[in-house]
Amino acid sequence: MPRRWLPGVVGYACLVIGLIDIACAVFPRLRLTRMHVWAGQLPGGTTTLAAAGTLMVGMLLVLLAHALRRRKRRAWRAVCVLLPVGAALHLLRWHQFGQAAISLALLAVMLVHQREFYAKADPRTRWRAVLNFVVLGAVSVLLGLVIVSVRWKAEVGDPSLFQRLEHVGYGLFGFEGPIHYTTDRISDLVGYSLGALGLVTALTTAYLALRPEKPEPELTPEDELKVRELLARHGKRDSLGYFALRRDKSVLFSPTGKAAISYRVVSGVMLASGDPVGDVEAWPGAIKVFMTTAREHAWVPAVMGCSEVGGEVWTREAQLDALELGDEAIVDTATFSLSGRAMRNVRQMVKRIERNGYSCKVRRVGDLTQDEKRRIADAAARWRGTDTERGFSMALGRFGDAGDDDCVVVTAHKAPEEGETDSGDDLKAVLHFVPWGEDGISLELMRRDREADPGLNELLIVAALQEVGAMGIRRVSLNFAMFRSALARGERIGAGPVLRAWRGLLVFLSRWFQIESLYKFNAKFQPTWEPRFLVYQHTRDLPRIGFAAMQAEAFITLGMPRFGRKRQRQGLMPETPVQLGKAA
Repeated sequence: MPRRWLPGVVGYACLVIGLIDIACAVFPRLRLTRMHVWAGQLPGGTTTLAAAGTLMVGMLLVLLAHALRRRKRRAWRAVCVLLPVGAALHLLRWHQFGQAAISLALLAVMLVHQREFYAKADPRTRWRAVLNFVVLGAVSVLLGLVIVSVRWKAEVGDPSLFQRLEHVGYGLFGFEGPIHYTTDRISDLVGYSLGALGLVTALTTAYLALRPEKPEPELTPEDELKVRELLARHGKRDSLGYFALRRDKSVLFSPTGKAAISYRVVSGVMLASGDPVGDVEAWPGAIKVFMTTAREHAWVPAVMGCSEVGGEVWTREAQLDALELGDEAIVDTATFSLSGRAMRNVRQMVKRIERNGYSCKVRRVGDLTQDEKRRIADAAARWRGTDTERGFSMALGRFGDAGDDDCVVVTAHKAPEEGETDSGDDLKAVLHFVPWGEDGISLELMRRDREADPGLNELLIVAALQEVGAMGIRRVSLNFAMFRSALARGERIGAGPVLRAWRGLLVFLSRWFQIESLYKFNAKFQPTWEPRFLVYQHTRDLPRIGFAAMQAEAFITLGMPRFGRKRQRQGLMPETPVQLGKAA
């Protein structure tokens, strides 16, 4: 019977043993036991090397504890080697039978329950080696400073803090520093301990740098062709289906190939978005492959923005739970009209901005020239408020690709005012929609010149809703409004104190995130609201999933400092067109 709690307990026990090993190696008084006199009978070099070895074992156990809690097989193998080595060192140097017995007991538990540690390694890039070198190097310097400082009674003279740091720096690289000690044993012990810290930093960094690099999430051309074929047959079902074609996602197919799930792994979370693509009857097969892959790597499975039907299938087939995230605004172009009291504000805003000289063009991307595509992509990147292109679940991340000719682009232009010369730069805003089957489109990008007049976004959406009907498009999916139902119910008469408090918190958070503003903007167009859900395995995983989702959407970016990387202000145009053949 699987024991879900056991890897966590073993991991924390490994962490505690590692910390005790480090403490025993760093602080001399912790090693004073009744058997310490016996240890003095051993040769000094042997006991000194044992102390340095214990420090190395402790450092490695601390580093491996997190991976052990995540059921990683490689971590299990390494810890199974380190625990008996650490026990032997404790017996050799300090005759601490209790510490050795605890290490061996933990080893026995790990061997008996080895099937609980089955997970494969995570995909990594070599930036992991850089991070390891910086973080572990800093820890080694601090520990080294403690090792030098706690032996101040055996120092010759009164060295300064700078000299201590200098001694640590030399010692990490295996050289003798400026500090001298009254006995050779203390000098050797400090030197071997510092050398052990430097060796652990060097070995772990070298391992991460030289091991085979795992690829970044990537949609291969072959997988893209298969997904496009599935969208051609079943793309009408989900408005988010086309976003499975983001090229920074990986994709898994059902055994029959009739369904697929696109995903990205972020901070140990296997994050899918929308419903599976393809035949609904084949969804269970794709979900089974998804969950098997998550289990093999000990990733946390999660799905963002699936529909109600998709949520039902996920919860039934994978025994997951669902939480309503918000609502998607969908407008029927056949019934949309600016007339009526409910549309009065939108109607007045559109007329006012049209009088200011603005006009719109609604076209298929395939009808644009290459120069027009480049101009729109560059303008959209220029108007972006962040260095990184945001989006994951409801963004495509590119514009003008060879395979995206069926996308719809709406551009706003402003005629030069009287007395002004035509500069040729009349583009002021852009909307980009991706296909949603044959008769639908889904909003992917909304950008405008920050110096343009207010109301330009309303003009663009109204123009799209009024003109795409001639292209055979009836359904238009607009923005996603998070927690829309809570905002709507919380402002009604009779709302309870809990609902009002929840709405108040959402309004407060709207100062930094577009929560209430997106809801109110979408509501202007009298849409039909379709709920979207977050699917997760355990409630305790929700904070981790939320953090991973914010990373995936680029609201949180973790990486090298700006001075160590290029400024990412490139446009949305691909560097080279992707040839997709007939399936495109």
